[in-house]
Amino acid sequence: MSEFVPLTDPTVIHTHALPMRGLIEAGRDFWRRGWSLGTSSNYSVIVGRDPLTLLLTGSGFDKGRLEPDQFVLVDDEGRSLHPEYPKPSAETLLHVVLARSAGAGAVLHTHSVFGTVLSERHLAEGKLTISGYEMLKGLEGVTTHDTSIDVEIFANTQDIATLAKEVEARLLDPDRPLRRGFLIAGHGLYTWAADLAGARRQVEVFEFLFEVVTQQRLLSV
Repeated sequence: MSEFVPLTDPTVIHTHALPMRGLIEAGRDFWRRGWSLGTSSNYSVIVGRDPLTLLLTGSGFDKGRLEPDQFVLVDDEGRSLHPEYPKPSAETLLHVVLARSAGAGAVLHTHSVFGTVLSERHLAEGKLTISGYEMLKGLEGVTTHDTSIDVEIFANTQDIATLAKEVEARLLDPDRPLRRGFLIAGHGLYTWAADLAGARRQVEVFEFLFEVVTQQRLLSV
């Protein structure tokens, strides 16, 4: 935990115009695809490592219509660096632990219909297993369709601090480390990558796979 040092100048946030523009574009794209409707979802890009600093969407804003004044800079405890910034997302600590313990350069959280339904359907198993699809190769570290991945599922909770600790423990677990992304039951997908382009690709691949799995099951009935 670093010493909290608030910014004296709130306009410092505008020095991060490029990643901010990237998150605005992502929000519009995800809204158009039905993955981030209403005020759901939250996105971040890591803009500093020493000390850890994240550019994050503020709480309660429509992600399909984001504006530059709807972002906040937070520190390694998820605290806003200036009182004039909007309130950070309630789930800020999840972004912090992914930046800290997964080496994420960008974190994206979506609320698609398919991700929500599958996360509830498979909560008792604690994971959603996906196998055999060519699109799996779009996920980090996957080189063949002839494979199987498990997307971990965590129970939904308003106690984000406890959930963040649980996620971080899994990220650091040498026997079964959390990789690529996870679902929160009845809630949605979290995924990350070294940069925003990579994180957007992972969102697209995961959301494609969630829809394919759901449609395949419907056709099999």
